[in-house]
Amino acid sequence: MHPFANIDLARQEVGERTARADRRTELVAPVERRRVTDAMEMRALAHPVRVALLDLLGRDGPMTATAAGEALGESPANASFHLRTLAKHGFVEEAPGGRGRQRPWRRVSPGHSWDDDAGDAATAAVAQSLSRHLAQRAIDRRETWEATRATYSQGWREAAFTFDTLVYLTDDELRSVGQEIMAIVDRYVERVADRTTRPDGALPVAIVATGHPLTPTPSGN
Repeated sequence: MHPFANIDLARQEVGERTARADRRTELVAPVERRRVTDAMEMRALAHPVRVALLDLLGRDGPMTATAAGEALGESPANASFHLRTLAKHGFVEEAPGGRGRQRPWRRVSPGHSWDDDAGDAATAAVAQSLSRHLAQRAIDRRETWEATRATYSQGWREAAFTFDTLVYLTDDELRSVGQEIMAIVDRYVERVADRTTRPDGALPVAIVATGHPLTPTPSGN
């Protein structure tokens, strides 16, 4: 065998895997996230129990207020109140099956988006408050990971990542970076709603990415 045959075969295999990945990416349609623009809807989201309920329904699927309350350490009455509040604004809805207190609830949208600067000053303030709440939630999750990482296998500990990088971009380039990151994540979003698409060994993973300008140095750089 030619001394470089193995290298060529390896290159061919990598090329085939890349081509398959490209085809898979082309087939994945952008995820339709609900655009939230109303201040009342934002206020409905900006509550720790409601955020936790949406997360739970996304991960475990439809469930009753009683089951959801037990999972979150909340009373059935409190869970029911917050689910009804979310339903009032269209974030959850009744799922088929069950009656009365035994009726299950399900999440409507796989995700939400909003503009921190959209609308009037009051709406912008609510949007920014919601963003701060979710940012703190991400920090809390990261701290939980650091506190419990020893309980995970070496594979998971090696796969977990955090990066903080300085780059210089135009606003259009920064927008493009955000869209590219979102496109990567969207390949796997269907696994949240459709449990049958989750491969064996898959765990819920939090992926948080931010990109924003920094205050320039005194020299303007």
